[in-house]
Amino acid sequence: MKITLLLCGKTSEKWISEGMNIYSKRIKNYISFEEKIIPDLKNSSKLSVNEIKSKEGEQILNEIDTSDFLILLDENGNEFSSISFANELQKQMNSGRKRVVFLIGGPYGFSQEVYKRANMKISLSQMTFSHQIVRVIFLEQLYRAFSILNNEPYHHQ
Repeated sequence: MKITLLLCGKTSEKWISEGMNIYSKRIKNYISFEEKIIPDLKNSSKLSVNEIKSKEGEQILNEIDTSDFLILLDENGNEFSSISFANELQKQMNSGRKRVVFLIGGPYGFSQEVYKRANMKISLSQMTFSHQIVRVIFLEQLYRAFSILNNEPYHHQ
C-alpha cells in the first residue's frame, strides 16, 4: 500500500516545512509515502469562498483515482485516539488497497463534490487548527501510528 498526503497550497512557514520533513522521513521507513501539493489558485482574492472551494475541489478530484481510499482531515470527522488511529491504519493496510490518500484542504474546507467522493472523514481535535499547522500535527500522528503498530517506544501509555 502507498499513502499519499494531498495538500492544498504550499507550506508558507519554514518551521512547518522542517517539521513535515522530519516526520515524512520517519514515515518512509515504514511504508511508501509521498506528499503532493495542489497549487494555490491564481487570483483567488477575486473569487468567492464557494468559487475557491469549487476550483480547489476540481484540482483535488483530478489527483484521486477511482480505486483510492480518500480520507479527509475535517473538523467534523470522527475523532480517534492515537491507538485507535493506528488500528484504523492497520485495517486499511490489510484491506489490499493500492493507495490511501489523506487530504488536508485549504483554509475554507472542501467542496461538496470532494465530500461526496470521500470514503472517511477524521478530525484531529475538537479545536480548529490552521490548514498549515495541521500538516505537522497529522504527520506526527501518522508516524506515531506506525511506531505503535511496530511496538516501538515512541508512544507512551
